[in-house]
Amino acid sequence: MKKLTLKNIGLGLLAILLLIQFVPGDKNTGNELGPNHISTLVIMPDSIQHILHTSCSDCHSNATSYPWYSNIQPVRLWLDHHVDEGKHELNFSEFATYKKKRQLHKLDEMVEMIEEHEMPLSSYTLIHTDAVLSPEQQTTLINWAKETKRALKDSTAHLQ
Repeated sequence: MKKLTLKNIGLGLLAILLLIQFVPGDKNTGNELGPNHISTLVIMPDSIQHILHTSCSDCHSNATSYPWYSNIQPVRLWLDHHVDEGKHELNFSEFATYKKKRQLHKLDEMVEMIEEHEMPLSSYTLIHTDAVLSPEQQTTLINWAKETKRALKDSTAHLQ
């Protein structure tokens, strides 16, 4: 039996890294502002649209802008996982398909995540420095989410 050496382990790891380069990934390259986008339900000022596009849409919409390094595995797998998880939690491109109760809950969660500085993720803003929310942007986004929640509640009040 062959003895495991550091050289053999290194060669094995290199072989694995080379082989996983051929693992295909499904790029999230749909339409960010499609027919089910949140902007079809509520008023979205340009400032809010800009903040969402710059700081949120790569992980929370149907359109991700992929950097060059996304073509390298295992980075691609890690990015795909983050995008899938982000879209599962909140997808602005599909927001209009959510039931009203879920829409209201997602707006509450959005406020909470921003207030607690959990979003955007620090691992994202480390490279995408333009995605860092200034205190003014945080306040603007929080106020918009709260106003949007009130508007959505008011628009369904007659249905209850």
